Amino acid sequence: MIKTIRNAWAIPELRKKILFTIFALLIFRLGSSVPVPWIETAALGQYLESMSGSIFGLINAMSGNAFSMATVFALGVQPYINSSIIIQLLTVAIPALERMQKEGGEEGRKKLAAITRYTTVAIALLQGFGYFSLINANGLISGDINTVLAGFIIVLSFTAGSAFIMWLGEQITEFGIGNGISIILFAGIVSRFPSMLEGLITGVQRWSMHLGESDLAAMGETSRKAFENSIVHPAIIPVVVIGMLALVVFIVFINDSERRIPVQYAKRVVGRKMYGGQSSHIPMKVNMSGVMPIIFAQAIASLPATIAAFIPGGSESGFMKVFDSNGIVYAVVYFLLILGFSYFYATMQFNPIEVANNLKKNGGFVPGFRPGKPTADFIHKVLNKITLFGAIYLAIIALLPIITSNIINGVSHSAMGRSLSIGGTSIIIVVGVALETVKAMEAQMLMRHYKGFLE
Repeated sequence: MIKTIRNAWAIPELRKKILFTIFALLIFRLGSSVPVPWIETAALGQYLESMSGSIFGLINAMSGNAFSMATVFALGVQPYINSSIIIQLLTVAIPALERMQKEGGEEGRKKLAAITRYTTVAIALLQGFGYFSLINANGLISGDINTVLAGFIIVLSFTAGSAFIMWLGEQITEFGIGNGISIILFAGIVSRFPSMLEGLITGVQRWSMHLGESDLAAMGETSRKAFENSIVHPAIIPVVVIGMLALVVFIVFINDSERRIPVQYAKRVVGRKMYGGQSSHIPMKVNMSGVMPIIFAQAIASLPATIAAFIPGGSESGFMKVFDSNGIVYAVVYFLLILGFSYFYATMQFNPIEVANNLKKNGGFVPGFRPGKPTADFIHKVLNKITLFGAIYLAIIALLPIITSNIINGVSHSAMGRSLSIGGTSIIIVVGVALETVKAMEAQMLMRHYKGFLE
């Protein structure tokens, strides 16, 4: 990766693209530090930290802590991601949108992009209003100002910030390197690294203080719990680092893995020439649905904690303790939802019947299977096996932070598991975006360094 970036920097055109991307990310991080007025951000941050198991924890991770600080870019790219998913699902359900996508050409894609933008603004308005309602319900509006006026300005600020991020991502895609929205998402997650590292260092320092029982009792109950929960045993750090490195290697391996179905094309004579006869294959990615099943599963599994956030005292109820984000019930529901969404997305993205019909039209066949329905049934069978393996892989990545959190809390009696900023979803996104960006840079370098026919 470093070699690829160094080679790309030597090309003037790519250097401009890299500099443009860096400048756009600086603007994104600057906007993530500009707070919206009339919100008590310190109290809001403490409240959202206590609700880390809800959907707010996911949004905060995606926005790079901007959500917990109530900044202009608090909603991050979440409205655009939700809008893209909704439009993608509607293209399957609504024939007009499906025709626009498949038969509309460049003009159809532009119309779909415009619909996605309008939907993004609408979702940002709804999420911004929900966020303001949460802030207002907990008495976190500061200053002597009319609630309606404050709500109008706050919701408008959140919506404008989300729309600007969407525009910024499109500019990175057009003038920068890689997919703009993915890179902004990557930057938001990576920006949490320093706070995670600072938390680990502080935890080790507090472990080395070796305070006695009398000193802890003198702190008061709140301060004592905060001190005990922040303690980190030094032996845990190398285990976490090695585990993360092994996880990255595993993700890279699965990301490049695919099942190749052999295809043979029949020979045919056209005039005096013979065509066909060559061998090929159908590549099927092990994880063709990406990280979307985890995002959907996490959003649904955390609904009880999210609903409880709007109910006074709901987070302390026995029902919520059953659905705690580190509990066994949550883990089981999370696992089943990942399996279900993995099969749903695989079915949407890969149609065995359509693939079999295209092979038949082009004179291709899978060795050992007759063209048509037998080929479609075989591809469907392979798709189910691949999807199951990919779903289990996603479930392992998603549940590993939960398992690690319980082990660490059981060994050191601290909340280090909750303080780890990088969950399974974040690691998959970071590694996936890094690989895609490097591939995009390599493709552009290949276009500028191709060999001539005489060389």
